[in-house]
Amino acid sequence: MIGAGFGRTGTLSLKAALERLGYGPCHHMDEVLAHRDTIPEWTRAADGGPVTWDSLYEGYRSTVDWPGARFWRELAAHYPSARVILTVRDPEKWYDSVRSTLFRAIFTTPVGINEEALRVITMMKRIVWDGAFEGRFADREHTLTVFAEHLAAVQREIPAERLLVLDVAQGWEPLCEFLGVAVPDEPFPQTNDQDTFAAKHRERLAAALREPAAL
Repeated sequence: MIGAGFGRTGTLSLKAALERLGYGPCHHMDEVLAHRDTIPEWTRAADGGPVTWDSLYEGYRSTVDWPGARFWRELAAHYPSARVILTVRDPEKWYDSVRSTLFRAIFTTPVGINEEALRVITMMKRIVWDGAFEGRFADREHTLTVFAEHLAAVQREIPAERLLVLDVAQGWEPLCEFLGVAVPDEPFPQTNDQDTFAAKHRERLAAALREPAAL
């Protein structure tokens, strides 16, 4: 299962939902932070180098969020039987959310952060900020254009029978219908709102300043 949606379109909620439905473990940027040995290969991917996708995704049944969303074309070609889920969100709200969370977190890095944390930040910049957004995320109109063009490209290039366009606010029904599974008798996961993100970032930042190999 390939998640093609950009970060802050409900990707962590989708990760939890896919794992609840038996499509886990699901890869997500949090998994990169938990398995920092993969950072060099993701950095190489960002630089256009050779990538061993089966190695990067060993043990996973699905992927959502960055960094995988940057490479949705490559993944869809490498895994031709995998389905693709494109998470969507109101563009203006999406931009404001990213600006106040991910963008602020990366570009307010304090002096004294450890070397391993800097490698993570470098990888994120190459894949997301200098890659997907061409170093121009602060230019709102440019970024909204990138966002719209990405949505259009996925829907144009992935066959309709292989693709689900999903707003996670729709809940379980469209996802379960797409996958052909029963709807769980529980609320759809709602995770990683801005307050939760801020709390997690403070914890990671404190660890990165305190420990030589933490983030």
